[in-house]
Amino acid sequence: MEVVVNTTHVLSPASEIDWTALRNFAVLRGQLRVSFGPRCDIACWFCHNEGDVPPPLTRVNRSRQPRPRGLDTDGYLTLISSLMGAGLKRVYFTGGEPLTSALARPVLERLPEPGPDASYTLITNGTRLRTHQSWLSRTRLEKVKVSLHYFSDESFSAIAGTHSGINTVLDGIEAAREIFERVELNTLLQRENAHEVRQILDFSLQRRMPVQFIELVGTDFNEGRASSAVPADDIIAYLRTLTTDEHTEVTGVGQGRRVFRVDGIEIDVIHRTLGRHHVGQCGTCPLRAKCVEGFWALRVDHDGGVQPCLLRDDLRVDVKGFLADPAQLAQAVARHITSFTEGTL
Repeated sequence: MEVVVNTTHVLSPASEIDWTALRNFAVLRGQLRVSFGPRCDIACWFCHNEGDVPPPLTRVNRSRQPRPRGLDTDGYLTLISSLMGAGLKRVYFTGGEPLTSALARPVLERLPEPGPDASYTLITNGTRLRTHQSWLSRTRLEKVKVSLHYFSDESFSAIAGTHSGINTVLDGIEAAREIFERVELNTLLQRENAHEVRQILDFSLQRRMPVQFIELVGTDFNEGRASSAVPADDIIAYLRTLTTDEHTEVTGVGQGRRVFRVDGIEIDVIHRTLGRHHVGQCGTCPLRAKCVEGFWALRVDHDGGVQPCLLRDDLRVDVKGFLADPAQLAQAVARHITSFTEGTL
């Protein structure tokens, strides 16, 4: 059951707010992940929908519905501006599939100037990039990250539950490359695509696109097919035959990663054996044993919730009541993250 933190109390004056935890999170390259909603044109079996009910479950059980929408365009822009003003630098737009949302265009076209060291990234399945190419080229997006978990019609169908062809995704990647200097790929490692991982790597290297290989994050939503998860050992071993340029990164937030460079192209492997960034609330968390991520993202959902942990929606704070006062909104989130990092939520 979801527990929503009460936001009707009167906040302390700004001078009394402890911003340390929120700003440390930003300095450590923590992400603000903004979901436009649960709608998607495909239904990947592993989808976690940023903590809400994902499309695959709704398809098979109509009683399992995500939250209703509580944010409009102005609400999204207020929330983003407020939290960037409080110090967050890395904003990622997600879904579902963000480009299925009617709010994607009005929000992305009106994004505020990000300022020094800040950036906006669109995470997409690629199927609608060609359709929306013209207006996307006019946004302040710095990067597009395409989820490429398949490399054939057969694996696309097995993984994403769709009859669409893989060429739609590949053409979307080309559409992104035509308008953005930075286009990256990410691939979830699984039994269904194990035979295609090297092809995906070759595809990225031929186009000089960075790619990230990711081990499955287990959630209640995908536990029915948890046996599909495979470790990163095979791709790591293969990358070591291509290059000796390898290092590990365990600083900052989130899981540690192995970073390879092949002909100057960065290949990341998110590898659970390298640890993760836990904070105070994690110390007594009943889900810590199956947590492979730790605290690396603040997730904003389409109903105005901010959640510091994918696996714990009882740690979600509803900030819709503060949209009329962006300063108080930032203070509310700062207080919440301070409590989270101190383990007092």
